[in-house]
Amino acid sequence: MSKIIDLLGDKAGYYLDHTCKTIDKSLIHVPAPDTVDKIWIDSDRNIRVLNSLQTLLGTGRLANTGYVSILPVDQDIEHTAGASFAPNPIYFDPENIVKLALEGGCNAVASTFGILGSVARKYAHKIPFVVKLNHNELLSYPTTYDQVLFGTVKEAWNMGAVAVGATIYFGSEQSRRQLVEIAEAFEYAHELGMATILWCYLRNSDFKKDGVDYHAAADLTGQADRLGVTIKADIVKQKLPDNNGGFKAIGFGKTDERMYTQLASEHPIDLCRYQVANGIWDVSV
Repeated sequence: MSKIIDLLGDKAGYYLDHTCKTIDKSLIHVPAPDTVDKIWIDSDRNIRVLNSLQTLLGTGRLANTGYVSILPVDQDIEHTAGASFAPNPIYFDPENIVKLALEGGCNAVASTFGILGSVARKYAHKIPFVVKLNHNELLSYPTTYDQVLFGTVKEAWNMGAVAVGATIYFGSEQSRRQLVEIAEAFEYAHELGMATILWCYLRNSDFKKDGVDYHAAADLTGQADRLGVTIKADIVKQKLPDNNGGFKAIGFGKTDERMYTQLASEHPIDLCRYQVANGIWDVSV
């Protein structure tokens, strides 16, 4: 605790002494050792999916705490391999990425078909694999932003993956197509017994208004989480909110003033609590 206080500095009291008085803790699902039994046992997930979720939750240094630490490395596609690996060229070799996840005690390693497929026979039984199904590649010119499928759910299953992951750019022109694609992919992944993880990110240049960037606004990201779990994402990856009021500032969607006055405040912990409540069962990875 003393190290945490040192790291927080003059903000220590602001964060550590805060009590959330917006959405009560009893109204959210708090991570716990019995998460699968407490949260998922009554869902329509089949037995193999429950086993995959328990494998994720029961691996690594955070095993059986209800929390997960997953090493995600898809920057070689999303941001170009050169830009991503230039500081540490050893990570051009896919095996070193998996080794890093193992040495770090991660619950799983999430990466591309190419990275995980190249070392699957050696490592898929040593650390849970999460195969990222889609990516935004940056070799097209002019630059465009669109998540497109790079492989199939069946291919990930044959690789020995415990889960599949995907990104939807909510708010983008392509978001509805992505929503349909990933909903279908997640349904098939569940049929095969794999868990599902969704990167619920926002992407729209109009989400910046009067010099304020609302891509991490609590109201917008909270609704993205809600859409993500609606297509049966078992785990949601979301950015921590750093502001609120995106719907009102941009002037779209539907709101209730109580979203901003009763269900959230300006405090980061309350903004995060609002996100989690929207996600039903939401784990940041």
